[in-house]
Amino acid sequence: MKAARDWSVRHAKGLHKLYEVLAWTLHLFDPVLRRIGYERLDKPFARVEGLIKGFLFDSQSCGQCTLGSTGMACPMNCPKTLRNGPCGGVRQNGGCEIKPEMTCVWVKAWEGSQQMGEAENGLQVIQLPVDTRLKGHSSWLEALKARRETSA
Repeated sequence: MKAARDWSVRHAKGLHKLYEVLAWTLHLFDPVLRRIGYERLDKPFARVEGLIKGFLFDSQSCGQCTLGSTGMACPMNCPKTLRNGPCGGVRQNGGCEIKPEMTCVWVKAWEGSQQMGEAENGLQVIQLPVDTRLKGHSSWLEALKARRETSA
């Protein structure tokens, strides 16, 4: 998993563009998806999303994906599950305070954000606390619902 996660951070710009194409495509099909019903689609979407994002990003399927804001590095891989930046224990070599053999997720997020050309922009967005009720649900559908609500 570490190799795929590192690859994803190195290729964050291209993956982010692919992610935007997926979001646009889902938005295009939103009327059909709404007709079928988000509740009915949630489990199959969550399975597909879990497989893809689990492999590429070691995603923890929190249901509130922030990959686009965190350089394609899943902050839920942080042993402390910090979603708004590193703790004060990042080692000088970039290692995690809790798991010294692991590079801090936020060091990876910074690297990925630089690849995307958004080093400061995405990382400065304050993320809401994790809503554990959404764990295992599709964040793609959640984002689609949120996009529809903000454009209404």
